Amino acid sequence: MDENNKILVVEDEERIRRLLKMYLEREGYIVEEADDGYRGLELAIEEEYTLIILDLMLPGQDGIVVCKGIREKKATPIIMLTAKGEEANRIEGFEVGADDYIVKPFSPREVVLRVKALLRRSSSIPASNIEKVTKDILEFQHILIENDAHRVLAGGIEVGLTPKEYELLHFLATSPNKVFDREQLLKEVWKYEFFGDLRTVDTHVKRLREKLNKVSKDAAKMIVTVWGVGYKFEVADE
Repeated sequence: MDENNKILVVEDEERIRRLLKMYLEREGYIVEEADDGYRGLELAIEEEYTLIILDLMLPGQDGIVVCKGIREKKATPIIMLTAKGEEANRIEGFEVGADDYIVKPFSPREVVLRVKALLRRSSSIPASNIEKVTKDILEFQHILIENDAHRVLAGGIEVGLTPKEYELLHFLATSPNKVFDREQLLKEVWKYEFFGDLRTVDTHVKRLREKLNKVSKDAAKMIVTVWGVGYKFEVADE
């Protein structure tokens, strides 16, 4: 079995866990399960997973606490499962580092499609294929983005970003000095119809800046707020 296709499902309803496990295993994924927040966080930290599906409402520790705990240690892609009336909680989930969410009740096929889409955007090119691929590199004075490897260097130091943080940075950096409003960023970076709060963008920009700032204040300053409009990736004229 390919250990690089291992998914953790953290969900207290056995019926939902079994359903997700069945559909994901049909697609060739290895699925491990946890039925409460404590066990989910323990497995997420101790083991290496390609992706984590995390329910918001869990016994022990809820999904927000678990997601925050994972993000303190790892950048594993996280899809959060939420009920219809939990929009405020979904926003909080994004704030602590979730990459995507799916509203219950859901189609298992939709989950599989979301998993594949998120993994396509976050996966690295296998080492054996690197010589066959033309490197997609964005190089600036303080930031280097290697898109083939989904790797970011700020001030020469690698920065650990979540898939969504990486996508946001890469999208902005591909159009230097162009201003994007929040609606544009939601549409382009989140890739599908998204009816959430525009604060989601602000939260991701904040987290991105904080991570860049830890290794290079100059790199962090390249993500510029255009008050009343949105954000841009600012590059000084040569």
